[in-house]
Amino acid sequence: MTYVPLHPALVHLPLGLSIVLPLVAAGMAFALWRGLVPRRTWGVVVGLQAALVVGALVALKTGEREERRVEPVVGETALERHEEAAEVFLWGAAVVLALTAAGLAVPERSAAAVATAAAAGTLVVAGLAFRTGKAGGELVYVRGAASAYQAAPGVAAGDLARPAAHRDEHHD
Repeated sequence: MTYVPLHPALVHLPLGLSIVLPLVAAGMAFALWRGLVPRRTWGVVVGLQAALVVGALVALKTGEREERRVEPVVGETALERHEEAAEVFLWGAAVVLALTAAGLAVPERSAAAVATAAAAGTLVVAGLAFRTGKAGGELVYVRGAASAYQAAPGVAAGDLARPAAHRDEHHD
């Protein structure tokens, strides 16, 4: 059975949410300022931001699981650049989650102002997501990270789940 890494599939959730959230948050903040919606509707933004944070955490953890396999192909420096960008993205998203949650906790008269600040924070998080995705894309498309999952001539596809050092021991 061929090993398929989970990380590439999971990174799209937080990256996609980071692009959509500034639009949703800005629209919702505007609606709060104008009194068009009750404050509890801001919970939609809080929920989406929470999903972004959870998705970013899961993506980071699955990326760490793949690190040993990919590092020999892409090099330590490029991999560290991507990992550090992912950590900053996660922390930035967590800070903005706290800010969005504050929009539900502050007095009613302050909610729209906090929502506006949170909406601005989602733009920062989108920038961090872009930087993280760019570093990840470089690993895949420039440095050939995907080749770490391709069978070399003479290697059974089922052997891909084992590290290269162990495959070499069994195929000499």
